[in-house]
Amino acid sequence: MPVDQLRDSPMMAHLLDAMEGGEDVGHYGRLAFAMVGQHFLSEDELVGYLTKDPDCDVDKARSIVAQVKAHGYNPPKRERILEWMKQQEFPICETPDEKNSCNVYKELKFPPDVYQKIASY
Repeated sequence: MPVDQLRDSPMMAHLLDAMEGGEDVGHYGRLAFAMVGQHFLSEDELVGYLTKDPDCDVDKARSIVAQVKAHGYNPPKRERILEWMKQQEFPICETPDEKNSCNVYKELKFPPDVYQKIASY
């Protein structure tokens, strides 16, 4: 089950648990979730999880997913996640001070095209 694969990342498990618990994970938490989750979940599944956040209705969730897909966003690097965390109250990553935390590239296995895209930069 793809959502189980997402839980291999402590950051993604944290976001999933927070949304399932009805917490507002913030704009960047939702964006990070969509950028990573698009490689593991269907569009409807992504929208379903995002709408568990009280600040994200169906229209907003679909807009986030459409934006991520239209721009071809890769999952965010650790440095970007740490930057985003400074801009919102909700901690996207629970353990930002640990060396390899918040690094979805070390925690998850993405489709080959993701690695090809980041290698071309």
